[in-house]
Amino acid sequence: MKIRALEDLNLIRFTKLNSLCLRQNLIESISEVDSLPVETMEDLDFYDNRIKHISKYVNKLVHLKSLDLSFNNIKHIKNIDKLTELENLYFVQNKIDKIEGLNSLHNLKNLELGGNGITQIEPGCLDGLDKLEEIWLGKNYIPRLINLNPLKSLKILSIQSNKLHNIEGLEELTNLEELYLSHNFISSIEGLENNTKLNTLDITSNRLTKLDNLSHLTELTDIWASFNKIDQSFESLGKELGSLPKLETIYLEGNPIQLQNETSYRRKLILNLGPSLQKIDATYITG
Repeated sequence: MKIRALEDLNLIRFTKLNSLCLRQNLIESISEVDSLPVETMEDLDFYDNRIKHISKYVNKLVHLKSLDLSFNNIKHIKNIDKLTELENLYFVQNKIDKIEGLNSLHNLKNLELGGNGITQIEPGCLDGLDKLEEIWLGKNYIPRLINLNPLKSLKILSIQSNKLHNIEGLEELTNLEELYLSHNFISSIEGLENNTKLNTLDITSNRLTKLDNLSHLTELTDIWASFNKIDQSFESLGKELGSLPKLETIYLEGNPIQLQNETSYRRKLILNLGPSLQKIDATYITG
């Protein structure tokens, strides 16, 4: 509706408001949230506006469960430290270069920071987030997987399109179920010894020459490894993955193992990867 100012909405009228969604407008200042009812507000959504700063009045809405400030022009995470009931926090596609101001959000379950300018996961920046189940960090500039140890409840880690060269720092994330590492610079699979609950591993568009160190991950259902440099034999692949009892889906298109064996590729994968396999490169196995 091209709303530019919250003042024009006379929000003070809504004394029992629970949720406010003002997506895709032209709002620059959100200081008028001071007019919202503290006791009832749980969901605040300013996705796709022109906000540069998080007003100090946001901190008054202490019963917020969800706050979406994605697709704005925010540079710093601040003035949300009192929102201790917050469960979902979205900062996708802003101008944030540092993870900060989150340590008091002990009930946070989902944190989205994709599409920013974050250059590292600094020591202590995730302390206190031991209930966090999902963190989305895609399209940043993070070079190392470090300082994630506080995230004991984490189930989903997405750090696609960063600058990673190694899989590391996941030893204490024993509840991890989904790991998304596509479009990085990873040349080997390692460091997953303790992540035995993993069911999905996405390592598309990296620098792998083989799939190994996966045979202990007996919960794996999906391995996405297209567009690497994988050229190991089908027998070697079968030795590593053939005994995985739940493996249903594998993507290997764009690798030498597929490009150099186009006529026999699917048949050999079926022969070597066990009876649980259902899908190869987005196409279901039939017959």
